[in-house]
Amino acid sequence: MAIAMKADQRLSSTKGELRQLRLQGKIPGVIYGKQISEAAHVTVDGKELQSLLRSHPNAIIEINLPSQGKQSVMVSDVQRDSLSRQVLHVDFHQINMNENVRANVRIQAEGDSEGVREGGILQVVLHELEVQCLPGSIPEAIMVDISSLSVGESVLVSNLSLPQGVETFADPDLVVLTILAPQKELTEEEAEDAAVEAVEAESRSKEEQLEGVKSL
Repeated sequence: MAIAMKADQRLSSTKGELRQLRLQGKIPGVIYGKQISEAAHVTVDGKELQSLLRSHPNAIIEINLPSQGKQSVMVSDVQRDSLSRQVLHVDFHQINMNENVRANVRIQAEGDSEGVREGGILQVVLHELEVQCLPGSIPEAIMVDISSLSVGESVLVSNLSLPQGVETFADPDLVVLTILAPQKELTEEEAEDAAVEAVEAESRSKEEQLEGVKSL
C-alpha cells in the first residue's frame, strides 16, 4: 500500500534559498523517472520525511504533482549533514509497479541461540542486503533464525530464506552473522573488531586460493 506524501513544487533554488527552506522545516528534493518529462524540484515536510525514513525506508510513496499528476515513487538517495546527520536533500525515483527495483533491506536476527546461551557473542556482520523484486514485494526486513547456531557457526548469504519473488546478487559466501567464542576480557567494540578481522581473513584466504588457481 502506497503512503501519501504532500510535496510542493519549487523552482531550482540558490544555496541561500535552500537554507531558508530547511529553517522552515522543509526538505528540498527532486523527482525523476522514465515517465516524468523533466526532473521535478519539490519540497516535503522534514518531520514527515524523517519519520518515513526511520519506519519505512523502502516505502512506495504517492506524490501528487500539479504538472505531472500522481506519481508512485521511492526514496533513491538521501543527503545528510556529516555532523548532525540531519537530512539536507532527498531524491525520489518514479517507479513502475510491474517492473523490478533494487532496495537495501535490513537484516534482523531472531530466536534464542544455543551459542549465545553458552556465553558466545552474536556478531551481525552484514546489516543490510540489496535485493531485487517488484516494488510491492520489498520485505520490511530479512529475518534470520539463529536458534540452532552454536559457538563458531555462521550464517551466509546463501543460507538466507528470501520471500518468493525476492532475489539478491550478493556474494553467496558473504558472512551475514556469526557466533563468536566467549571473550570475557573483550569489550563489545573489540569483539566487533575481532569479527571483522575474521571475515577479512576468510576473504583474503579466498583471494589467495583464486590467485593460486590463476597461476596454474
